[in-house]
Amino acid sequence: MYKDDILNLIQQSPLEIDTEIQMTGRPPTMANSEFLTNKEQGDWAEQVVFKAINDFSSEYFAVQYGRSDSIAAGEDGFADFYMEYQSELNTIGKRPDLLIFKLTDFPDRNVDIENDEHVRKAIVAIEVRSSSFLIDKYTAFMDERQQGAIKNCTDIRKNLLEGELGNLLKRKNKTIYKLILEATNETFKELDFRRPSWSLTQELRNLTELLKGLKENIKTLHKRDYLSITPKMEDIALVNRWIQKYNIKHFYLQVFFDKAYVISFQDILELVSNDENEGNNFSIERDVKNQGKTTIKVNVKIGKEVIGKIDMPEHKAAMKELARGRLLFYVTFEGGKGYLDNEILMRDVINA
Repeated sequence: MYKDDILNLIQQSPLEIDTEIQMTGRPPTMANSEFLTNKEQGDWAEQVVFKAINDFSSEYFAVQYGRSDSIAAGEDGFADFYMEYQSELNTIGKRPDLLIFKLTDFPDRNVDIENDEHVRKAIVAIEVRSSSFLIDKYTAFMDERQQGAIKNCTDIRKNLLEGELGNLLKRKNKTIYKLILEATNETFKELDFRRPSWSLTQELRNLTELLKGLKENIKTLHKRDYLSITPKMEDIALVNRWIQKYNIKHFYLQVFFDKAYVISFQDILELVSNDENEGNNFSIERDVKNQGKTTIKVNVKIGKEVIGKIDMPEHKAAMKELARGRLLFYVTFEGGKGYLDNEILMRDVINA
């Protein structure tokens, strides 16, 4: 059974996930403009996926299921809303944003999302995440940066090994000399040595500068060069709690401003259970953009490109006035049609 497979993966995970976690804490007292803009962007991304599924599928339809309240910290009633939400997380877990149903089960699409029997008829649950990037442009930029760093390493290697500087390096430090001698375009990233600080002669200073340049370019090769699907660590237990109640396949769908990628919750758990994948296929970071919460960043290319094109939305400034007269200015988004790949939806999501 699906829910049993998920629970087994979590119990065996090296992440040491507390499945009994209880959310506590006081509600925040004040929203800010960045939070409101991020919420608007998240709502827009959810609408893109919602409409893409309902416009392009003749057999299935999507229903909005997650909380869509527009109330913000600092507004009347927010404290009660926040505590109710915490209570929900502690009982049924984290609701996914969308549920997908068969039209044959609900020909009139009349689903009561508060009715557990209706909810259990869903065949797929989707958590929608948004990202403020154009993935194609980002990928091209990172590819160019990586190739530039490799070329710089190659040029420095040539300068270090040819002529007098090579002989000098070999005499001063045979270990570093051998590492550089045996390095290739594919292994520059693996080079690791402590940079010496020779300065007695001009030749030694030149050698030191070349080694410094090599280290700097190796550092560039070590930087994360992929965009990611980003489940928060604490959400794993809360998503699992919901799955244990409803036993519905769960997916994360990351929406960029030009494309969207999907990956199953099960695939995420399997990926992070193998430490061989860390660094290349995922990383674990404390995300400053997410209140410093620990976030799993899964290489988006591990997922499937389920929406191959998204029309750029219109955006405009908006303002919210809080009770005591504070004004918050933020950005709203409208439009931006997503073009769904039905084959990916059917093969990798619905029939996965």
